[in-house]
Amino acid sequence: MPSTTDRPGGSEDPFAVAEALKSVVRDTEALDVSAERAATDAAEAAENRDTIVVDEAMLARHETVRVPTQRRPSERRGAPLPVAVLFATLWAALLTYLPVAAVLGLARTLEGAGGLAGAMHAGAAAWLLGHGVPIGTSIGSLGLAPLLLTVLVLGRLNRAGLHVTRAIGARRSGSIRSAALVTVSVGLSYAMVGAVTAHLVDGRGTHVSTTRAALHFLVLGLFGALIGALRGSDAVTTLARRVPPALRHGVRTGTVAAFLMVGAGAAVGGLSIALGGGDAAKIISAYHTGVAGQAGITLISVAYAANAAIWAAAYLLGPGFALGTGSAIRLTEVSVGDLPTVPLLAGLPNGPMGSAGGLLLLLPVIAGGVAGWGLTQRLRYGRAHAWRPGEGSGADAPEPAWSLLFGASLLAGPVTGLVMAALAWCSGGPVGGGRLAEIGPAAVQVGVVAAIVAAVSVLGGAAAARAFNAPRRAGARK
Repeated sequence: MPSTTDRPGGSEDPFAVAEALKSVVRDTEALDVSAERAATDAAEAAENRDTIVVDEAMLARHETVRVPTQRRPSERRGAPLPVAVLFATLWAALLTYLPVAAVLGLARTLEGAGGLAGAMHAGAAAWLLGHGVPIGTSIGSLGLAPLLLTVLVLGRLNRAGLHVTRAIGARRSGSIRSAALVTVSVGLSYAMVGAVTAHLVDGRGTHVSTTRAALHFLVLGLFGALIGALRGSDAVTTLARRVPPALRHGVRTGTVAAFLMVGAGAAVGGLSIALGGGDAAKIISAYHTGVAGQAGITLISVAYAANAAIWAAAYLLGPGFALGTGSAIRLTEVSVGDLPTVPLLAGLPNGPMGSAGGLLLLLPVIAGGVAGWGLTQRLRYGRAHAWRPGEGSGADAPEPAWSLLFGASLLAGPVTGLVMAALAWCSGGPVGGGRLAEIGPAAVQVGVVAAIVAAVSVLGGAAAARAFNAPRRAGARK
């Protein structure tokens, strides 16, 4: 039997066995492999690695399997511009035409002159008149636009511009180019709607110029869509940053002053009609056309309420207005001839105003002063906190500079004059031929007087707020 280390020489001596094991079993120590040795081993492994040759032709013959990847969320794309413009424009036209056609159709049906075709034709003619398009009739040209319907049209066109801006993905983009594109697109589309409507209405007891209708619809379409596009794209902020502060605040304050003057006229006119309610009721009852006919007369008066408010504002400013050729209705003179029996005219003054007329002249001045007061408050606290400071209102900011207040106030005067002149021009027009061919205020006279009154009153209101009204600090206790 061979000898082993366990039993050297075949010895059975336990001491010999232990000595042999001691020589075999030693303590182990970890070897410290240096970084150079590791790099050498890696290089040798790379050299010994098998090289694989890729045969592109062979790979092309193999079937490929597309590995599914995680689907990215799809970006929301807007509607094409032509589709959005066509839908929004037609929808705005329908929402303003259908109420007019429904009211006229109901009145015609109750009076025994029903018929869908006749109601649609009468509604289209009245709808065109609401856009300022003159309608030729057997009694002459009808050109006195019901401005309440015009305001409704502008409101729907404003929504159309807003919806188109959102549809093409330009919302809050601040892009002036996008706003201009939407405005022009909606305006041209609305002009085509007006031309088609005028072509359909023309020739059935009415005469309408297709070219003039397209022009009126284009102007209203551009104006209404511009407001909506600027609001929707937030391009109005981009434009405001490029305009000098005095001009920006002057335009805003002048527009506010003009509408406050119209509001004062509406209040005075409404009070006058209320005081003459008995005469208005007699005028309505004088129409022997049944309930539908009386309701129609009332609706006509309501449709021309905005016109009456502008006429009353012209009356308060001094130039007044005319209700027929050679007539004049102003604070110092009232000369009218035979007038149509319309409830709206029951509030006309019976004669020149005495000492009370001087008090009425103060109303436009007060309106301008309120606009000037609001100018100072807006510069103090910001547009969102114009009348009282709040969190983030900038109430701790320095007072507005006198130069900015003077510049904005003086610029507000011409802006008010232009707005009032435009409103006066739009509120007038002929009602047939003959004596009623001239109705409404003189636009130039109203504009000049409004500009002077606004420049003085706005400056006075702004200066009073700056000098005598101490700014209220945010968080101050009352």
